[in-house]
Amino acid sequence: MKKIAICSLLLVLALAACARRTPKSARTEKTAVTVDWNKVIRVSNTNATLQAVVSPLMSRNSPIHDKVFRALEDLRCDYVRYVPWLPYPKLAVAELEPPANGKTSWDFSLIDPFAADFAQATQGHSTIWNYSTIPQWMFKTEKPVPYPADPNQVIWDYERGTDLRDLSMKELADYYARLVSWYTKGGFTDEYGQRHESGHHYKIDYWEVLNEIDFEHYMSPETYTRIYDAIVSSIRRVDPQMKFVALALAGTSPNTPLLEDVPRYFEYFLNPKNRKPASPVDMISFHFYASPTPDQSPEIQQYTFFDQVDHFLDVVRYIESIRQRLSPKTTTAADEIGVISADDASQGEPGHITKPIPDSYWNLCAAEYAYTYAGLARLGVDVVGESALAQLPSFFPSVTMVDWNTGQPNARYWVLKLLRESFGPGDRITTATVDVPYVYAGGFITPKGEHKVLLVNKRDRPFEVSLPDGAGAIVQYVDRTTGSQPPASIRLAGDTLTLRGLAVAVVTFSNH
Repeated sequence: MKKIAICSLLLVLALAACARRTPKSARTEKTAVTVDWNKVIRVSNTNATLQAVVSPLMSRNSPIHDKVFRALEDLRCDYVRYVPWLPYPKLAVAELEPPANGKTSWDFSLIDPFAADFAQATQGHSTIWNYSTIPQWMFKTEKPVPYPADPNQVIWDYERGTDLRDLSMKELADYYARLVSWYTKGGFTDEYGQRHESGHHYKIDYWEVLNEIDFEHYMSPETYTRIYDAIVSSIRRVDPQMKFVALALAGTSPNTPLLEDVPRYFEYFLNPKNRKPASPVDMISFHFYASPTPDQSPEIQQYTFFDQVDHFLDVVRYIESIRQRLSPKTTTAADEIGVISADDASQGEPGHITKPIPDSYWNLCAAEYAYTYAGLARLGVDVVGESALAQLPSFFPSVTMVDWNTGQPNARYWVLKLLRESFGPGDRITTATVDVPYVYAGGFITPKGEHKVLLVNKRDRPFEVSLPDGAGAIVQYVDRTTGSQPPASIRLAGDTLTLRGLAVAVVTFSNH
């Protein structure tokens, strides 16, 4: 009997311990959202969009080519940024060898199909083109810089040198004028007077002058400003209506060592005294990637990413104060927004194999983009571009918006589509508050008078959200349950909504 009594006592104590633990682990936290529809912070001018960086997944030989470009077309975004970039020189540089002995190496045979498919997929929408990789032979180096014979082989050290061989910058400026002429005027005349016909007459709304100039070739503000003036002057002779985007800084990510140089770039470049009068600056651009340290698990990353976004928004406030003081008519683009995993930092090392990426990561990154979009919209940033359309192992797989094997869009894609279809320029952004810091809420009144709330769960655990006047509202959401499928939709029966972990939701109210 004594043994039975002891066993019974132990069982009771165990059950009591479970009872104490179970509610805590299973409990859904409660929070309330309050929206003051009459308190308008600003009228939005913000476009949710993306960048498409040329990769082999976008090649016409790729098994997912059609899915990638169909996904791009279905987004129907404006200000889509198109970037043939340095890791694939043969897909990004149209003149890989210097002209010599009356001959040139101009060759668009590999480059053009990407441009044609991009132009087709974005037809009817504004675009930003950026052929940012300068032919390496234009820089002074001890010896010529090689590039892979295989156009699909990644190389990370193509860009070398800091000083141009032609200090007048005419050689560089002429290269970009010919690129623009090739795509907008049907062809160009090369260095030896030979005409090259393309047949292209694309409408390019914006040309972005180089990329991450504080990192690529380590250009000083003074050097970049001279290069910008030279390139813009040359392109305007080809297309006087072209608009231009400048800087594309990398150092605006608060976790980079380049951050301390950011004010110097904007202070110098945006000062009209430092530029030629004929060089307009229609838009400035900069980038932000959240990034964890190698020892951070997904459970910790949910804290890191959103904290880094908050620091980035402080940087943007400072940038905007400089822009408004020196060049108030210039607009602003954050045209690379995303997350770069710690694993991607070592992708260039020999034998590197990409680590498996958990499904929850895509939801976390999707929530990070939505939260960043909302913050930048409140600050009046014009373009918020998610990075990037189609990436693959060895080429920043952690920022892709589609599966590199199947072409199926992931949660990052679907959140962008949800934001673009729900919000845009002309929305009145209103005050909204949440009584816990782990959920974000933003109020929007569309030009049609629709009242909407954007909800972002910054934690991988559920919250029961109280929404005044929520009964009958339509909720569209992306969360762990929707996976790589389009946003799901429900109609609220009452004033509460269960917001699952890392969810992004748009609530459209029916009684306003």
